[in-house]
Amino acid sequence: MSYQRFLRRYSTEERESFETKTAAADFYRANGIPEAIERALNELFFHKPTDVYGYLANYFTNLSAPPSISRLNGREIYDTRGQLSIEVEVFCIVCNKEKRMCSAAVSSHFGPKESLLDWKAKSQERVDHVMTALQWISGPLSNMLKCQNPCTQSEVDHLLSNFYLEERNICNRVEESSPSESERVLTSPLPVQTKDKKSIDQGKKNNTAEKPFPPAAPPEPVLPGSLAIGSVSLAVAKTAAQLKGIPLYKYIAALKSQETTSQFHIPVSLVTLLSCGKTCPGKLSLLEEVILIPKAGQRVKQIITMTLEIQKEMMRIMNTSTKAGATQVILCDSGALTANYERPEQPLDLITEACTNLGLALGTEIYLAINCAAQELMDYSKGKYEVATGILKSPDELVDMYQTLISKYPAVVAIISPFRSEDKDQWEKLSNAIGDSCSLLFDSTYKSKTPPLPGVTGHILKYIHETTVSDLVCITSEHQGSLLMGTTGNEPCIEDSLADIAVGLGLDYVKLGGLSGAERMIKYNRLISIEEELVQQGILVSKEKHSPPLFTETLQEWSTTAERALSDTA
Repeated sequence: MSYQRFLRRYSTEERESFETKTAAADFYRANGIPEAIERALNELFFHKPTDVYGYLANYFTNLSAPPSISRLNGREIYDTRGQLSIEVEVFCIVCNKEKRMCSAAVSSHFGPKESLLDWKAKSQERVDHVMTALQWISGPLSNMLKCQNPCTQSEVDHLLSNFYLEERNICNRVEESSPSESERVLTSPLPVQTKDKKSIDQGKKNNTAEKPFPPAAPPEPVLPGSLAIGSVSLAVAKTAAQLKGIPLYKYIAALKSQETTSQFHIPVSLVTLLSCGKTCPGKLSLLEEVILIPKAGQRVKQIITMTLEIQKEMMRIMNTSTKAGATQVILCDSGALTANYERPEQPLDLITEACTNLGLALGTEIYLAINCAAQELMDYSKGKYEVATGILKSPDELVDMYQTLISKYPAVVAIISPFRSEDKDQWEKLSNAIGDSCSLLFDSTYKSKTPPLPGVTGHILKYIHETTVSDLVCITSEHQGSLLMGTTGNEPCIEDSLADIAVGLGLDYVKLGGLSGAERMIKYNRLISIEEELVQQGILVSKEKHSPPLFTETLQEWSTTAERALSDTA
């Protein structure tokens, strides 16, 4: 009897029921359901767990399809300076349900409000950047990454980078075809004080006795919306780490080494003690930051406790001083103390006195670095650096000034951005003069097109713009031991990932700023949490010596010899 004649013997309802059961059986066999259920029941009986259904839920979860990105969501937030920025949220399909996984935000390129020449124009420019980024996130980036496995970081970052390059090419074509529109297409990452040719020529005439200084190089362009690229990359990385059930630093370490890392070390925290920069009170502008470099091998909590003690002693000294202007103590944008000073020796003398009172030996137990941020001090009309109000120094005079300062304060073992990048001759002169005892560092970003500067032994890496997580992995793999992770002045208050990134990349140093402000303390607290976790797991490795670029080999040998001499004397 044929199959059709067999079905006609039953009612319509019975035939539909039979066909449904047959289709279900075919579906189950095609997907291996009977075999999977049989294996699950066998293992369930063998293990006899207390939570039977929990065991089965976990069993079948492991057999489920890999999570995939369903959409991205961007929203407006404000950074620590009250400037508009963005945060990216990643949503994934996990076990047939959409879940919000992680969010992330990276720093924007805009500088402090005080340095903007046209606040109204820059405010609109910032809004345009943020609005473009939000459009990218909700539109093309969300569509591009839809159904993508978030655990394939290199593929995700490759897609993001290609998208960015396409947008960059479009903007370049617009700029070439319509030069008048170029200023609205591309903007500088940092406000640069520029003068027209006439004023520069006038400056040269007034300084005929000196070698003409190189004019400012054109600012590196920043594509509107590029903030979305770095934020999406970081958000996807955090999502992948969560899905894998591991902390972000272990996920990044696996990306770098392509295998499970068995040991980790905590980067030495460089803490900003004092600031006497351009935006601080007082006449002195040269020392944007005076930074504490603790002895290697100390725990993060120990470093923070010691730094707070030094700051308290500094405040006590300043508050009891009878010198004019020295009693005005406030906190600046970097989270450090600041006071009215006229000469660079004054803040260094203050720190020296505080350390002496506390029994801390500068040059053996702790060291110092100074961030000069010289690119912000150039007076282009005169071709000189305004190191203090009314006091200007030519690039060559500044070389002599640094030499004198380092010879008087040998505990200063690093100088950050002592000149503009255009003053290559002075970088080389300073390196030849003090390079054996003091490292020269350049404050730059990963994708900076600035050519290598003579004498520079290290760079401060910042996670901004279109930089992806894969970019960070790449640059640290190519330049092992020559990078420090640093923050910008407009960090998102919600983001502590910088600590995980520094640990995961295996960097020797991390510069997080002073010990105040939510945007900084959240990173310090995360660093403490990572350190405690590594100690509990028994995989923390402590480095007993500082590594270059902060310490040159000659300096390390001198430091070791000095410590041995002190030990023998004791």
